[in-house]
Amino acid sequence: MDFIDASPDPFHVVRSSARELEDAGFVEWNESDDGDDDGEAKLKPGGKYYFSRNRSTLVAFTVGAKYSPGAGFKIIGSHTDSPNLKVKPSSKRTTSKDGGKSGSVQLAVECYGGGLWHTWFDRDLGISGRVFVRDEETGKIRQELVKIDRPILRIPNLAIHLQTAKEREAFTINKEDHLAPILATAVKESLGAKGADDEWSKRQEPILVRLLASDLGVDAADIVDFELNLFDVQKAALGGARDEFVHSARLDNLASCYLSLRGLIEHANDGGVERDSDVSMIAMFDHEEVGSSSATGAGSPIVAEAVRRIGHALGAGVDSPALYDRAVRRSFVLSVDQAHAVHPNYASKHESGHGPKMNGGMVIKRNGNQRYATNGVTGLIVRELARRAGLPPVQEFVVRNDCACGSTIGPIISAATGIRAIDMGCPQLSMHSIRETMGARDFAHGLALFRAFFDDFSSVDSSIED
Repeated sequence: MDFIDASPDPFHVVRSSARELEDAGFVEWNESDDGDDDGEAKLKPGGKYYFSRNRSTLVAFTVGAKYSPGAGFKIIGSHTDSPNLKVKPSSKRTTSKDGGKSGSVQLAVECYGGGLWHTWFDRDLGISGRVFVRDEETGKIRQELVKIDRPILRIPNLAIHLQTAKEREAFTINKEDHLAPILATAVKESLGAKGADDEWSKRQEPILVRLLASDLGVDAADIVDFELNLFDVQKAALGGARDEFVHSARLDNLASCYLSLRGLIEHANDGGVERDSDVSMIAMFDHEEVGSSSATGAGSPIVAEAVRRIGHALGAGVDSPALYDRAVRRSFVLSVDQAHAVHPNYASKHESGHGPKMNGGMVIKRNGNQRYATNGVTGLIVRELARRAGLPPVQEFVVRNDCACGSTIGPIISAATGIRAIDMGCPQLSMHSIRETMGARDFAHGLALFRAFFDDFSSVDSSIED
């Protein structure tokens, strides 16, 4: 739970992950390294490496000590982003509907992804992300991560006494007008602020800029840009009469990120690299919640480039299409994104034969219309991995015919690379709420399955007829 609390945005997810990887002996890999120099990050069998893109997407991998060119890649994919409210490029809210009558200073925010936005009302909200700071001495601009972990923002509900009966029944909100959070009162809002002498500064809320500067220990005038989002400052917690649930923000999909990270690290720490002849990899992508079509999303060339460049570096610089094709045929992607558990108050929303339960083990997601990448073979491989590892039988999810089916990164990666894939995840409730719930035991189920994937995939794959 500490990992989730420390990671309110993709930038912090990548930093938290990189720190754990470095503590486990992973080395940051320069992707431009072709393997011909003697640098410390030169790829070699038995090595442990990671790299990031835009500081919001991370790839980490181990090279089996028994690796030979053309070997496969065992990949667990997840995503670092979650639905949230992002601060707009012009953070100063100049079109408040109250015309200044409330005496409140608000921030201009934008809805990111498909959140359950009503759950953001009456929550204690902090702010996090990255800030660009100009160094006056060198003229260079550096990136700093910020996490103001206290309730500086709030989106208050309208009192019931001020709502009509129809408004109370519907609870409809206008995302532009009703989700703007209160930052402060307007009294003396500019006290102590430096005069804005550039267009960017003039468009920013000065109280926000001063808060960022204070947290980072820099001069407010040196802040030249930022990418910020809001988050619930309430920490993750165990719940239920027997502490059998985890209640937290961003379980979708930081639970998967964390489990894949620990699975790879434990695979390396327990001698898995020495026994392995493949590349074991995790990939945490940004922008899944908005379609993955970006330079750092699953729709980017990141996976294909990683397979090609890693294979090239390990093949003594031999760029062989045949070896790359062989590696693709031997590879496999676990696309891991949270799954929908049966809600006890809305059980009819699940198809009766496919109702995953929390604490009941991992869930395979299937859709005949290819919204998920799972097919007969890829599903069987995962079921067989779970059986051999002595885990609970993998649960199955299929959406009802009268409901729309979501999608995730599995079909996107598979279509872009030709690598076989399956979509699966831990079952949870309240997906896309500001605070979600999953089973505590499913953390252990997921970690054990990921360990089994890195250890036994090749054996299981070879046991199934082509």
